[in-house]
Amino acid sequence: MFKIESKVSVNSADYKENKTAMQEAVRVLKERLALVKKGGPDYMHKKHKDRGKFFVRERLRLLLDPDTPFLELNPLAAWDMYDNGHPGAAIITGIGLVHNREVMVIAHDATVKGGTYIPETIKKHIRAQEIAMENRLPCIYLVDSGGIFLPLQVGTFPDRFHFGRIFFNQARMSAENIPQISVVMGFCTAGGAYQPAMSDEVVIVKGVGTIYIGGPPLVKAATGEVVSEEDLGGADVHCCISGVADHYAFSDEHAIEITRNIVENLGVSSKFALTRKEPEEPAYDPSELYGIIPRDPKKTFDMREIIARLVDLSEFHEFKELYGPTIVCGFARIMGYPIGILANNGVLFSESSQKGAHFITMCAVRKVPLLFLQNITGFIVGKTYEHQGIAKDGAKLVHAVANAQVPKFTVIIGGSYGAGNYGMCGRAYDPRLLWMWPTARICVMGGEQAASVLTDIKVRTLTKKGKKPTPKEIEEIRNPILVKYENESSAYFSTARLWDDGIIDPLDTRQLLGLAIAMALNAPIPDHKFGIFRM
Repeated sequence: MFKIESKVSVNSADYKENKTAMQEAVRVLKERLALVKKGGPDYMHKKHKDRGKFFVRERLRLLLDPDTPFLELNPLAAWDMYDNGHPGAAIITGIGLVHNREVMVIAHDATVKGGTYIPETIKKHIRAQEIAMENRLPCIYLVDSGGIFLPLQVGTFPDRFHFGRIFFNQARMSAENIPQISVVMGFCTAGGAYQPAMSDEVVIVKGVGTIYIGGPPLVKAATGEVVSEEDLGGADVHCCISGVADHYAFSDEHAIEITRNIVENLGVSSKFALTRKEPEEPAYDPSELYGIIPRDPKKTFDMREIIARLVDLSEFHEFKELYGPTIVCGFARIMGYPIGILANNGVLFSESSQKGAHFITMCAVRKVPLLFLQNITGFIVGKTYEHQGIAKDGAKLVHAVANAQVPKFTVIIGGSYGAGNYGMCGRAYDPRLLWMWPTARICVMGGEQAASVLTDIKVRTLTKKGKKPTPKEIEEIRNPILVKYENESSAYFSTARLWDDGIIDPLDTRQLLGLAIAMALNAPIPDHKFGIFRM
């Protein structure tokens, strides 16, 4: 393959300004991540420690193989929501190694509202299970939760993807022979009691671990019976009497040791045989990524410069280089794994849509994973392009993305707007993982375009009523719309609502992609099936 020839000048004023802007964006990201990782307030930490319990991240360190990466998902879930009273949505999810085997870990943080579930907690839990199912990852649940956060119960209980979906997914994973292990290290109450009850193996810690459908207050109210938490659903009850638990632990540390032993005895795990070479670093310094992304999102940049700092040896075999130039397609390797890359270099025309569909189907047939690098305002608009059939050509790209059964990964680097999000494998198109860079934007359209459209509609409505607004009145209509769209298109607004799997430092992109591809190979890659392409 050919090495990409970079044209970036690290001494230019633009590069230096871009770098400063991205460094600041990454600083803010790391500051917010550090804040969330602290968990709940100090008094909850003290209460947790007084009970002899390890904090959730201490549990993770004991569980995972030493000096191995942990791919944490959605760490900023519920950011800037509910007065920031639920950092991380009271749960940590992510992919790590236990006895050199990739596992999905779902761990409650009891220092945050007792580990209770708000709507975003449920969404985060279910998203982790979806990833585990699609990639056939064993699930380890570190259970320490008081169940649903009752003040927000309206968004947690009855709907299709509310609390009950967690146990539905457990049943489906069991049917698919995906191992599930629950480690009860605190409360496991009400509907949450089904989490261990539906797992393959259950570990419970004496003195702090409890499992019951109804706690002592509910039992007393319903039956008049007075019973302690331990006598109702402690380790002795469930290991010696009910049989709900299988392994009796004397401490958090002991429980983790048992859990690691369980994983060691899960049996052989085979991976899809994707030909891998020895990983080699990019020819260009990845830190230069900071200076390539313009601080002004309206400015263009060549996506090949990004690719050159992500792929092995900066080598890229480009496909149809001279045709449909607003999308860049080609083959490369990331951390030794083969990958097909689609990256935006402008708006999607008919030619670029056809080119992308062609390339995706080739990768799907050859069983090569796909990486989408998004910086897209959408498909081209206008009378000429509609007459030429941009709708049916765009549909070809959407068809190809939807039906490609190879592992797909998406990184939103710049903008992600309108149907361009769909054609470039947005959330609705089931990428195995989707990340955003700190300065990325996502919305149905750009703030200025939206403000112009909505302002124009409002002005025409007023004019029809005989009220001709002044320029000042027009600005008063326009500005609030612009502010609203700018806020709602930010990466932090997206990640708080789990429209992505996390905001990442651009410098971590290559390693995360390598981990993601390795994870995806736990599942087979099926033969490709085509849809109907409107010609």
